[in-house]
Amino acid sequence: MSDYGKLETDVHINATAEQFHEIFCSRTHHIANVADKIKGVEIHEGDWGKVGSVIVWNYVHDGKHCVAKEEVEAIDPDKNLITFKVLEGDLMEDFNSFKATIQVSPKDKGSVVHWTFEYEKKHGHVPDPHSLLELAIEMSQEIDDHLAQGKLETDVHINATAKHFHEIFCSRTHHIANISSEKIKSVDIHDGEWGTVGSIIFWNYVHDGKHCVAKEVVEAIDPDKNLITFRVLEGDLLEDYKSFKITIEVSPQEKGSVVHWIFEYEKKYGHITDPHTLLELAIEVSNDIDAHLAQA
Repeated sequence: MSDYGKLETDVHINATAEQFHEIFCSRTHHIANVADKIKGVEIHEGDWGKVGSVIVWNYVHDGKHCVAKEEVEAIDPDKNLITFKVLEGDLMEDFNSFKATIQVSPKDKGSVVHWTFEYEKKHGHVPDPHSLLELAIEMSQEIDDHLAQGKLETDVHINATAKHFHEIFCSRTHHIANISSEKIKSVDIHDGEWGTVGSIIFWNYVHDGKHCVAKEVVEAIDPDKNLITFRVLEGDLLEDYKSFKITIEVSPQEKGSVVHWIFEYEKKYGHITDPHTLLELAIEVSNDIDAHLAQA
């Protein structure tokens, strides 16, 4: 019976092949923040994303804290491929050699991560590393979930006071359609009252030249911070995103205020672009409101 072995598996993900490959190639140290069983990833020689670099992994396998010192043996950016060869660590107690190759192939929707383990056992009774392959699958899925999460932020400097701007978005939201009429066509309340947490608001707006709708719940209001948060319940945005949340916080300055916009979202698919054009729309609406308040 041969002491050489090979295990392979495919993991279907929503992220693009390039995004997933980048994590394993040049942002390997971020995996410890993403995957529950990866406790630390540190570079000991070379640079991230370079062949010949030496990386030390701290991880949990079969309930045991383990380490692996690995060399980056090959990188092929055209194939989104990287190969790690184990030099030292817990795996070397059972194997004379161990190599892991990760190749990501793009598909119509998302990608497929192909994992390959090639190894030589020290003894014939050493089991094949199926549980380690399960760890690789779990880690792939956690990375995919992480890549789907997104956050965009921007600041808009205005002349209006923080209180006046916040009041527009909080209790006079329906006036925005009159203030920024080219972009916001109507704002109607469907449940509750203006300026109240739990109220349901229906927006008709123009985004990227398209007439869109959004049904949103007022999730949070903090008058001391001039803050309001809307969470999208239905509408065009949920064609591309599993969830979408908008927070607007206005901070007073010596002259005027700063409107801080935050978009937090989870994409349905990895190829979905981040909503930069929607953030541009938010900036334009902020400027329209500021110009209106200057005339009041």
